[in-house]
Amino acid sequence: MKAALVAADGTLLHETRRATGRDRGPDAVVESILAFAGELRAYGETHLGQSALAAGVAVPGIVDADRGIAVYAANLGWRDVPMRELLSCRLHGVPVALGHDVRTGGLAEGRIGAGKGADRFLFVPLGTGIAGAIGIDGSIEAGAHGYAGEIGHIVVRPDGPDCGCGQRGCLETLASAAAVTRAWAEASGDPAADAADCAKAVESGDPKAVAVWHNAVDALAAGLVTALTLLDPRTLIIGGGLAEAGETLFTPLRAAVEERVTFQKLPVIVPAALGDTAGCLGAGLLAWDLLATDPLATDTEVTA
Repeated sequence: MKAALVAADGTLLHETRRATGRDRGPDAVVESILAFAGELRAYGETHLGQSALAAGVAVPGIVDADRGIAVYAANLGWRDVPMRELLSCRLHGVPVALGHDVRTGGLAEGRIGAGKGADRFLFVPLGTGIAGAIGIDGSIEAGAHGYAGEIGHIVVRPDGPDCGCGQRGCLETLASAAAVTRAWAEASGDPAADAADCAKAVESGDPKAVAVWHNAVDALAAGLVTALTLLDPRTLIIGGGLAEAGETLFTPLRAAVEERVTFQKLPVIVPAALGDTAGCLGAGLLAWDLLATDPLATDTEVTA
């Protein structure tokens, strides 16, 4: 878990982290979040001279932001957690905004990160899975049911690997950091090898690594071209662990996307700027947005 106190301009005033502790079960994870938020609020009072006036929290899985409910998260084991109500109660009644982790990170990248100034952007983090955040004029489009942006489940190779969603050949089974790790561990014969190791081997010219990398980049380009055909973004922001490979990823990816487009306009393809602080910053922005729409909100400096 990552948490922060965030100023109105997006400045991180205080940042801290701790283990989620999911091995202790879903109820313990929720309690850890509530306790963490309470400690952060107390830190602001003690060290910054005031309490946070609002809180934002970003969680994985399926999120009902309007009702403030974390509907489902497979990796945390919870269902229908009334996160907004629980957090507001623990934080002595301050307003709480709930968001999806990728869309919240995309909000930060769009407003104060790599997409700043772009009226239309798509943020795609390449991590354990692949998701997307669709940015439109400073806001993130959640879709009618909160499922917008699930680019990782675009089928790019119908005969590809089985996906946890029930389909075959989804983008995230081929081009996520986890997918590259699996492919390189098998190709290299080293079960401990990961995607970062694969990138280093690509840079040294290892033909097996180049083949694994090319396969992932080709699949990623196919998924991204489908997305830009539908969405026509001005900027395409790539983040997550795989993006840490820098131009080892971006040079072939830009070429592969350009090769695939026909009538579509090529977006600018750039690396994410905020790293793993994007979620904290985005949660802070959600909290500030909540205050901006609250007629009782007063001038302040800090949100959690």
